[in-house]
Amino acid sequence: MMMIVSDAHTNRVANFHVFRGNPDENGEHIGEVVNYEVPLKPGWVVLDAIHWIQANKQPDLAVRWNCKAAKCGSCSAEINGLPSLMCKTRLDHMPADKPIIVKPMKTFPLIKDLVTDVSWNYEVNKKIQPFTPANSNVDTWRYFQQDADRVQEFRKCIECFICQDTCHVLRHHSKFDKFFGPRFMIRLAQLEFHPLDVADRLKFIKEEAGIGFCNITKCCTDRCPEQIRITDNGIIPLKERVVDRFYDPITMLLNKIGLG
Repeated sequence: MMMIVSDAHTNRVANFHVFRGNPDENGEHIGEVVNYEVPLKPGWVVLDAIHWIQANKQPDLAVRWNCKAAKCGSCSAEINGLPSLMCKTRLDHMPADKPIIVKPMKTFPLIKDLVTDVSWNYEVNKKIQPFTPANSNVDTWRYFQQDADRVQEFRKCIECFICQDTCHVLRHHSKFDKFFGPRFMIRLAQLEFHPLDVADRLKFIKEEAGIGFCNITKCCTDRCPEQIRITDNGIIPLKERVVDRFYDPITMLLNKIGLG
């Protein structure tokens, strides 16, 4: 039976197993897990414990963070094997009788300790055609509230890249040259479903972004800290558009005779 720690237990000492290491020449994670006993305080999250280790045990422990409010997306890591935000993972929700294991995101090359190199994501983003309205006169832009609501969900993304770290196409198969990952499927959905955007990205989504590699396991949706319905509201509708354009037999015939 799992024991859950209460904030009332102010004298609790938790056993943290934290990855310490440096990359090899290929960015692979080379290092070891180091044990630290951390005295906890009420309301602490994993990031608080990591800061305590920095302040009291290992000042050279590398960790990326910024806002500590689950809005900057900086402090992504793997906590007990699950990609998570350290600032949003409460310690009073963790098992009291087990160590808390903190490791860097597995999918990306290691920089040091808990910090990984996520620059690949920014290079991918540069390949996507930005918002392209029919005209630049914002005074003429009109659309329905339901259209705004549809794309607003996707704008909640904080670019923590937890969905990218979770995605098995990137995590286990390293298809970085073939698949953009769920974060950028959402970016593409945000643009494609915008009522004022007139760009045609479907061929790009099919061939460059590699949407066909996603087999909609919904693991990205399960780990999204902003609870964006990545698969249901983003990837599946994009897949439907791609299928309608490139695989529907009637559409293919019309395109062939120049009537599509």
